[in-house]
Amino acid sequence: MKKILLISILLCAPVVFASEEDAWGDFDANLAQPNAAPMVTDSEFQKAIDSKLKRKPKKNKNIPKGEKYRDSNETDFINDVPEELPVIPIPLDLVIENKVLPSGHYQVKGEIIDGKTVLKFYQAHYLIAQMPVTEVNDDFGEKNINFVKLIEHNENQVKLIFGNLEFNAYKIINLGGGGSK
Repeated sequence: MKKILLISILLCAPVVFASEEDAWGDFDANLAQPNAAPMVTDSEFQKAIDSKLKRKPKKNKNIPKGEKYRDSNETDFINDVPEELPVIPIPLDLVIENKVLPSGHYQVKGEIIDGKTVLKFYQAHYLIAQMPVTEVNDDFGEKNINFVKLIEHNENQVKLIFGNLEFNAYKIINLGGGGSK
């Protein structure tokens, strides 16, 4: 029964043929318009494909000997990423070099300047304070490479610990008044 129904539907379906007025009928006439792209022959197309296949990728001549050539630019991207500075919240005023560092959040950058290890405190891109610190080989038991923390030292002082790829350091700082060690 299904076969008979299918055959009767196919026999009754109208047959449609394309006429000359259809879009394909005047295909060549459409290409003759002034804005139409020029026709590309099979030989021109094949010549273009062959020239693309013959090109070799340009190699970076500035790569030092011994390093692997990388097809991607991931290494350049990683090297261009700005340094991520650790942030420290300071809940109380600290006295650094007889000047008060007000409470707030600071980004801390460690540097070695003229052979002396210093920490610089930034808010936004403004340098707020700078202080010398004592460099040590101790990582203070921290899991992270880049860190900065305040640890209670006694009632009147805190211990600031800092670490980055270059060095680890600390400084005992007075709270609210007086000088620092």
